[in-house]
Order: sequence, then C-alpha cells, then structure tokens
Amino acid sequence: MAEVPLVCDFGWKGIDAILPGVDGNEHQLSEHVGPGGLVVAFICNHCPYVKAVIDRIVRDARDLSAHGIGFVAINSNDADAYPEDSFENMKAFSRQHGMTFPYLHDEDQSIARAYGAACTPDFFGFNADMRLQYRGRLDASRREKGPADLRRDLYEAMVEIAQTGEGPREQVASVGCSIKWKDGGDWA
Repeated sequence: MAEVPLVCDFGWKGIDAILPGVDGNEHQLSEHVGPGGLVVAFICNHCPYVKAVIDRIVRDARDLSAHGIGFVAINSNDADAYPEDSFENMKAFSRQHGMTFPYLHDEDQSIARAYGAACTPDFFGFNADMRLQYRGRLDASRREKGPADLRRDLYEAMVEIAQTGEGPREQVASVGCSIKWKDGGDWA
C-alpha cells in the first residue's frame, strides 16, 4: 500500500543513533554529517518504489559527497514478516547495487519511529547543524523508473542546503511502500 509522509518540519533536530551496518561496523549517524549536511534515507530491499530508484539513490549519494554531504540509508522493516528485508539480504542488496554509503539496520524500529518515517523511500535532508531542511522525494519516479532527465529534487535541495543552510520551501513528498511495523499496524 502506498504511503505519503508528512511535509518537512523545518528546523527539527535529527535524532542521533548508533546502528549496525552491512559492512560489519557500528555507525553513529552524527559521524556522517558532512560540512554540507546529511541525508538519512529510509529504504528497504523489497519495495518496488525503492527498486525503481535504487541506482539513482546510489548516484545521488555519490554526487552529494562532492558537496560535503553525508548519506546513510536505514532499513527498519519487520524482517520476520518480510524476509527479503533481513540483515543478510541487506548485505547482498548493498553489494548488488554498489552502495558506497552505510546501509544500516534498525531492527527494533526505534529510529524509524523517532523520525516519523512513513514509507520507503523516505528522505530526510539535514543541514550541517543536523536541522531538518528537506523531507521530499528523490525525483518524480514512482513504482517505475522515470526518464533519465527527471529533475533531481533531493540532489538539488541538498546542494541548496549545503550552500545556504536552508532547504527549499516548496517540496514534493516522497511516495512509497509503508514501513512494515512489527506490530502490524501504524505506530502513530
């Protein structure tokens, strides 16, 4: 079922956490904030919305690093109910798509709940002070990959944030599969 997250809560202070990564290391979110900011992306392995754009996510993470912007992806889905989203499968998914950024496991779903993550993909763009400035889409792709010339909403917003510390006031929400909560229902 498609889910649409809330609009950007400008200035909201991002929650720090330490989560295990598919690289075998523990990652503290705050250690990945670059001088231009940080993107925290909630994704998973099985969602058709993520599958349609994963190569673009990898591209944008790489391109944003040139602007001093860190990038982490977090999988918070219930892997018992959705085995394709297991930690072992996250490792394979990361390798398959050449992820150069930390892919982290939020097994107890506490970080997704703290962030108010609603769907996969769900993007949170922070400035260098870890203040939220973007909560929008990657681009106009949905369940199918869009044309190559789509406007790069996340990339352009994050470059603006790196340059000014503030995100665009007009943002289009991401759309994707709902987070698969362990209790089977909405946490809100």
